[in-house]
Formats: sequence, C-alpha cells, structure tokens
Amino acid sequence: MVAEIISVGTELLLGQIVDTNAAYLGRTLAGLGVDLYYKSTVGDNEGRILDTIARARDRADLILTSGGVGPTEDDLTKECVAKVFGEELVIDAASLEHVESFFRRRGAVMAPRNRKQALIYASGRPIDNPNGTAPGALLEKDGKIVISMPGPPNEMIPMVENHVVPLLTERLSGERQYLVTRVLRFAGIGESAAEHDLRDLLASTNPTIAPLAHTGEVHFRLGAKAGSPEEARRLIEPLEAEVRRRLGSHIYGIDKTTLEDAVVALLREHGRTVGAVEFGSAANLSARLGAVPGADEIFLGGILIPNAAAVCGWLNGRVSRELSGAALSEALALVARERLGADYGVGIAAQGVGRSSGEAHISVATCGGIDTRENHFVGGAEAIRRRSSQIALQMIRDSLLDA
Repeated sequence: MVAEIISVGTELLLGQIVDTNAAYLGRTLAGLGVDLYYKSTVGDNEGRILDTIARARDRADLILTSGGVGPTEDDLTKECVAKVFGEELVIDAASLEHVESFFRRRGAVMAPRNRKQALIYASGRPIDNPNGTAPGALLEKDGKIVISMPGPPNEMIPMVENHVVPLLTERLSGERQYLVTRVLRFAGIGESAAEHDLRDLLASTNPTIAPLAHTGEVHFRLGAKAGSPEEARRLIEPLEAEVRRRLGSHIYGIDKTTLEDAVVALLREHGRTVGAVEFGSAANLSARLGAVPGADEIFLGGILIPNAAAVCGWLNGRVSRELSGAALSEALALVARERLGADYGVGIAAQGVGRSSGEAHISVATCGGIDTRENHFVGGAEAIRRRSSQIALQMIRDSLLDA
C-alpha cells in the first residue's frame, strides 16, 4: 500500500503553525509498513486543493488529509475530495447531533455554517471525534482510501490511534510488511567521508542505509521490511555489522542516544570527572552535560565567563584580559581542572560569534597534557555554539577511548 499525506492550511505555508501532524502520520505509517512517497502542504485555495488531491489519487492507494474540515468558508477539504472522486456530500445525523450537543452543553447558539462539519461522503462514513466538533470522514472508492481529519493534533492523533490504525491493520491483514529502522550515530567523521567509506552499501534495497541530515554530526538510518519485526531486524543485523566493521570507532550510539549521553556513560565507566569553563558559548556544553540523567556523579560543574572583562578575574590575574585563541582556551581548561577538581577540564573560547560565522578554540586538559583544536564555523550564533560543544564532547570521547 502506498500512502500520501496532504496537510491543508495557509497558516502552515506561512510558518505560523508547525506541521507536526505530517511527522506523526509519517511515523505511524512507517510502523504499519505502509510506503509513504509524498507529503504535500497546500493553502486554503479550492483550485490548488483540487490539484493536490487529484495528484494523490493518481499515485497513492491511501490519502490522509489533515485540516480544512471546520465550519468556515475556507475549510474546503471534504468538498474538494468529493469533487475529485465524484462523490456527494451528505449530512450525517449522528455527526450533526454531536456538533449541536457541543454548543448546547455550553449554552451557546450554533451558527448555521457549523452544519457543514457534519458532512460526510455519501459512499463513506464518519469517524468519531470526541475531542472536537468536526468528525473525520472516510471514503473507500475505486480501490482508494481517503481519510479526512481535523487539523488540531489533540483531535487528529486520537482519531488515528482509535480508528485509522485499526482500519489499516485490518486492510493490510495477510499482506502487512513491518518496517524496522535503526539510526547509527557517528562522531569525529564528516558526512562525505562516511558516505565514501559506505558508498557500496548505499545501493542496498532491503535492507537500506541512508544518511540523515543533522547539525554537527553524522547519522545513518538502517531500515528493512519483512513479514515480521523479528525478520526485519534479522535483515538489518549483517548490514549494521558491516558498517561497524568499517567505521565502528566513530559510532557512539544508536537511535535516540545523544553524544552527551555517550560521553557521560564513558566517564562513569572509566571513573573520571569533567568540568568546563566557557567563554562565548552561552554555557552550551555545561547545559548539555548537566541535562543527562546521572551526570551529577561525573560533571563537577560549569563556569560561564560572560564577557572579556571577566576573563582576567577567572584566570586569577595571571594573564592579560587580551588573551585570546588557543592560549585562552588552554588557560580556561586548566582553570576547569584546578577550580573544579575535574579529571577532564574543558575550556571553550568562542570569539567573534556573529550572525553567520565564528571562531572557537576548544581545549581539553588532563593529567597527561592539553589537546587544543581551532575551529571556524559558519551558521547562526546558536548553531556555532552547538557545534563548539559538539567538538568538545568529541574530544572528551576520543581521550577516554584512547585511555
């Protein structure tokens, strides 16, 4: 079964609302083993909605729409589906009673236009919506399934879980394919280098492997389809084993494991502690380490130096406030070890972080010496600070693995 998602609403195109519905539906369809090839977003315009639905009809077996089923004149989803599929819209008595009772309970008078929320496809049936006034509408015609749902997630998600998933599970009975995925997370290697080392594996069709875009690190998603989740996992295993054979030293975690999770786990395993002194990074590293459950055992604290005038005081007056670059990050790393008593002292000196670029020197001090890296980043200030903390975590991880 091939599906297509259509999100309706001009507010989605304008960025006034983030379309979390499409992401949720994509995950749900993947879990059911349904292929999703297209997701479309269209504004509240009849002509464009008709075009979008017509394209979906021609290339998909299942069409899921969200939004555009309300009472206003620009809520046109059901009307457009009806035109594309040659259907009549009719009032469903039970749905109308549901809408009317919503207003009665609140002591309000229902406007005549709210009656359109009770419209369903003549050849279809309604889908209950206990969390709102607009029911969903199901149409099965010409070998296609169309499910029209409201836009608010608190209404759509229960509708999917209670009605759509059971329906699709029934329709897929005997032919259901389970999709299992696993995301491998890499540190210390760029996407181009990783793709080069895995280039022959990228041609695999089942299982598959594909890179995922992510700020500051590399992710590869492995996926397989089979008649059972267990069989799909068995298909993934040899592919994952080969990826690990080639790039295993760079793999720090799977699925939702973050780099800070992995570093905290390594520090605990080795019985080591870490502290940080940060200048110009908005304490991004300290925030990431401190947020990991159980980090209080190994993270001894972070010091944020807010401006250049405060640098000299934190460095015990031993150096000039004009200290910069590698010399500054190394001095901060030593302060982290001395003042916080940490095995691993991290110093971050992010200077000149502007709207589109910045420079950061990052140092990690241990009893064996200091490792320093100079980095030149592009992107907004937040992305640069994130990348700085990412490099620092990679350096801690590398040092622990070398030890």
